[in-house]
Amino acid sequence: MQTIKLNNGVAVPVLGFGTFQITDPQEAEMAVREAIQAGYRHIDTAQSYQNEEAVGRGIATSGIDRKELFITTKIWVENTSYDGVMNSFQRSLDRLGLDYVDLLLLHQPYNDTFGAWRAMEELQEQGKIRAIGVSNFSVEQAVNLAEFNQVTPQVNQIEINPFQQQRENIQALKDENISIEAWAPFAEGKNNIFSNPILTKIGDKYGKSVAQVILRWLVEQGIVVLAKSTKPERMRQNLDIFNFELTDEDRAQIATLNAGESQFFSHADPQMIKWMAGRRLDV
Repeated sequence: MQTIKLNNGVAVPVLGFGTFQITDPQEAEMAVREAIQAGYRHIDTAQSYQNEEAVGRGIATSGIDRKELFITTKIWVENTSYDGVMNSFQRSLDRLGLDYVDLLLLHQPYNDTFGAWRAMEELQEQGKIRAIGVSNFSVEQAVNLAEFNQVTPQVNQIEINPFQQQRENIQALKDENISIEAWAPFAEGKNNIFSNPILTKIGDKYGKSVAQVILRWLVEQGIVVLAKSTKPERMRQNLDIFNFELTDEDRAQIATLNAGESQFFSHADPQMIKWMAGRRLDV
């Protein structure tokens, strides 16, 4: 598995297995175990996914040494404060059954992000977290956090897919030495992405699926990408992207698909911020 080195030297497997919306405990445990058996070594969860315990069981029963795995979880909005991180992170560790995580992210750019970041810096210094970062932060928000704290975020996990390509933001984050992770690379199937004629034609040229073309497109940009599937054959297929390369023409064609807006919601929408502020979890 190829890796990307973060600004603190930690190496991240470039393909990660996402667990968003896998809420049934048995399904989540089995999916994580099967993903690891298929070859994934990077597993991504979050407090708000409410499946950390099942993910932890999948890790524990995978038969793979913990040191070979890269595990990410995220702090939810209601816990985004100094005390909230300190208290909820330990609960996340307990649910996962781990002594440390490889990456801890602030899931959303709301609440007391500065207080939360100071707690994360301390936990990283204590060795309980190997890398710290953010998710869904704008470039300005990430730079603001970096400039007024000790540690520059090692990662920003944002939506990137053929319909929301974020080229300028990707370059700006790279200029700040912040690595990028892509969530929703398949846009959760929106706009009939899996039958898109441009992506299908490119895939046919290489004997690859649309999903494989998208994953390859992201990896070639130096972006860590999270893909989710509960089907073992799809898990294996999504890992099989290192035996072909896209051409400049392929990339130019994919560029025409960019709509330049989120396929889900705007993080600048006041109503969305209010909704997240009111969403309370048992975490």
